[in-house]
Amino acid sequence: MSLTTPPLSFNPAGIELDRRLGLTRQLYEALRQRVLDERLVSGTRLPATRDLAAALSISRNSVIRAYDQLYAEGFIESRVGDGTYVAQLPMSKKLSTKVSTGLPTGLSPTLSTKWTNLPGHLDDEVIHSAGLDRVKNHHLPQPPSGPPRAFRVGVPAFDLFPFEVWAKLNAGFWRKPDLQLLCYGDPAGDGRLRGLIAAYLRSSRGLQCSAEQIVITSGAQQAISLCAQLLVEPGDSVAVENPGYRAAGHAFALAGGRLHGVAVDGEGIDCQALNALGDCRVVYVTPSHQYPLGVVMSLARRLELLAWAQRTGGWVVEDDYDGEYRYSGAPLSPLAALDRSGRVLYVGTFGKVAFPALRLGYLVLPAALVDAFAQRRAVDMRHSEVSTQAVMAEFMAAGHFQRHIRRMRRAALSRRNTLLAGWPGDLPGLGPLPNVAAGLHLTVRLDSVAREQQLLAQALAAGVEVNGLSNYWLADSITPLDQRAGLVLGFAAVPEAAITQALARLRVAWQG
Repeated sequence: MSLTTPPLSFNPAGIELDRRLGLTRQLYEALRQRVLDERLVSGTRLPATRDLAAALSISRNSVIRAYDQLYAEGFIESRVGDGTYVAQLPMSKKLSTKVSTGLPTGLSPTLSTKWTNLPGHLDDEVIHSAGLDRVKNHHLPQPPSGPPRAFRVGVPAFDLFPFEVWAKLNAGFWRKPDLQLLCYGDPAGDGRLRGLIAAYLRSSRGLQCSAEQIVITSGAQQAISLCAQLLVEPGDSVAVENPGYRAAGHAFALAGGRLHGVAVDGEGIDCQALNALGDCRVVYVTPSHQYPLGVVMSLARRLELLAWAQRTGGWVVEDDYDGEYRYSGAPLSPLAALDRSGRVLYVGTFGKVAFPALRLGYLVLPAALVDAFAQRRAVDMRHSEVSTQAVMAEFMAAGHFQRHIRRMRRAALSRRNTLLAGWPGDLPGLGPLPNVAAGLHLTVRLDSVAREQQLLAQALAAGVEVNGLSNYWLADSITPLDQRAGLVLGFAAVPEAAITQALARLRVAWQG
């Protein structure tokens, strides 16, 4: 007569259910967790639904639904005519050599859905890739959050944005939407918006482009990231302004580019230093208002840079992030308007005219690159959110956009003047104020990084945001440390009264 090992029995003791919450979900979680931590091993026989319901004083339907979910996920199985059992699950490596009741011992104790049980450095223990290493080495700092205050960099006067107009246009779109727009859209973006952007750039920048050359993006950062992904192979040399916009450098480094910081002088990026690199494939520049030094690239330097691109077959990524803000004369023609060889990719954004959270930007591309960029963008996101594009198109078509730009330019000029008039310029170690002809920020030089850090700490204690210029340099810069020191201040984020109050607090903090 053969002997068989009787199945293990299930003891419902310890299962406590809160009757104010969903009983089915609680029972499911309790049973599932017992399987995961091996209190219920494979082969354990579970009570009939009626018996478990009676033991727990709940309805049988709650038990049935919990069992059904566990069946669906493979935690339990039904044996015809014999009841319900914990499923035969993989044995733990740690316990696989043990013989307990002749049954598998269940899941490894290391398997858990609780995030707190995961390794502290998951990438080091589980994932190994060059791409992950690049992310770790080029971490992008989080921009300041919360309501804007003086002197936050990169924020326009969005307290002046016509939100009522925008709300009416948005409501009009959703009141009777074009059903065609609610289907999957063109990854290059809404056709009407692209056409209006092209018309705006032709009239305001002298950039002769068509709607077909434009790809809508989720802000300027995605536009820069697309350039990095499609123009750079791992190991390629990429030139960036130094000091410069660090987030752009991160994008190119994550694509595998080898960053080379190129110095910026009074006319813009140093093209002689760029030529000396020899094997550079891409250069990223902010010619209309260099970030963060505020230099406007001269025409001679622009032509020299375009000649470099034509001669070497290199690409120029032109970030015109705040080109609308020029306080004497019309905005300068961008590099893309001077380009005759199709080597410039122009990055634009609505974030510096409307508000950063809008996340609406665009690329103006040489015609041969448009399809590749649109297809690459579709891999990450099929297309941009449709209503924002449609509302912005109507906002532009109705003339609100141009009126708003004029209002924003006047406001930024007034706020700039308030900062310049009240600036405490007699501080030891502080350089003279620059001539601010464009943009939304200014940079003041200091004589040492130690002095920079002192002033930054005092400003922070006074509740004022000021950025240190030394943070904008690449880590391997050859420029002496103290020559990197300075203060970077945005002047558009808050009204004049708030600027005056912040200046008063700074004067007390810095002169006290």
